[in-house]
Amino acid sequence: MTYKLSEITRKLDIDFNGKDVDIDGIHTLSKATSTQLSFFTDSRYVSELSKTKAAAVLIDEKHAPLLPKRTIALITDEAYLKLAYASAFFAHPIITKQRVPKLGEHCDIDQSVYFGNSVTVGKNVTIMAGCYIGDNVTIGENTRIYPNVTLYHDTRIGEHCIIHAGSVLGCDGYGFAHTKEGEHIKIHQNGNVVIEDHVEIGANCTIDRAVFGSTVIHRGTKLDNLIQIAHNCEIGEHTLLAAQVGLAGSTILQRNVVMGGQSATAGHLEIGAFTTIAGKSGVTKSLEGKKTYAGFPAMEIKLWRKMQALLMRLVKHRSL
Repeated sequence: MTYKLSEITRKLDIDFNGKDVDIDGIHTLSKATSTQLSFFTDSRYVSELSKTKAAAVLIDEKHAPLLPKRTIALITDEAYLKLAYASAFFAHPIITKQRVPKLGEHCDIDQSVYFGNSVTVGKNVTIMAGCYIGDNVTIGENTRIYPNVTLYHDTRIGEHCIIHAGSVLGCDGYGFAHTKEGEHIKIHQNGNVVIEDHVEIGANCTIDRAVFGSTVIHRGTKLDNLIQIAHNCEIGEHTLLAAQVGLAGSTILQRNVVMGGQSATAGHLEIGAFTTIAGKSGVTKSLEGKKTYAGFPAMEIKLWRKMQALLMRLVKHRSL
């Protein structure tokens, strides 16, 4: 889907000076191309303004001079809200008509499976009863999908994967902008989910599609049941997540991270490779790799154990 910038800005009630251009999507400052719209709402990313290749940027007047000359400044004091409205232009259209997929050899597909438009399924794939496979989904060879799994549009599944019953991949991430009156405006999630080879996903997991780009589960990772992975997360190779783990948006786990049951992270942080997070821990900041952490907020486990011992002695002392 491509729109003239003038058409988008007219509906956003924003004026601009410059050449009218075709816009085919939205992305972050660092990844937007010369045919995409971007936005600036956080001073942490001010260094990216001068380097962006975006055709136009939703931005406040103060920071607009920092943009490259080739980039059109769309001046607004509500850049995030305008982004939400603009995201609707590029939302995937809802189509309920079923299509015939492109199937590889020796597939075993239950007759109740629903296929959207332009689905590609590799060789030796098994898809069991009640599954929904949305538009433009690809499924690699030798993958097994158990009953009642939902794969939203544009989801990509690698080879030799297992997805257990009831899991949902590619549902919308939890993203809203807020008006001055307190209303919540949906930011349409126009990215996708990518699952690499040899990944196993337990029952009733939810993996949200990205706002832009992809939510990625890298090769060899194994997910237990009842896990929530939010939009734009990236899970490194051979990671192990136990039941009821929750990852907030844009969390990055490097390779071989282990997270115990009911542990969770805040968003926009990174956990180093070969890290272990004990069960029920809450990660509130980025963590160095090759260590074990516990507690809330998560800290190195030796320190956490000392703290627990001191608290216990204090309680016993006061109860005497």
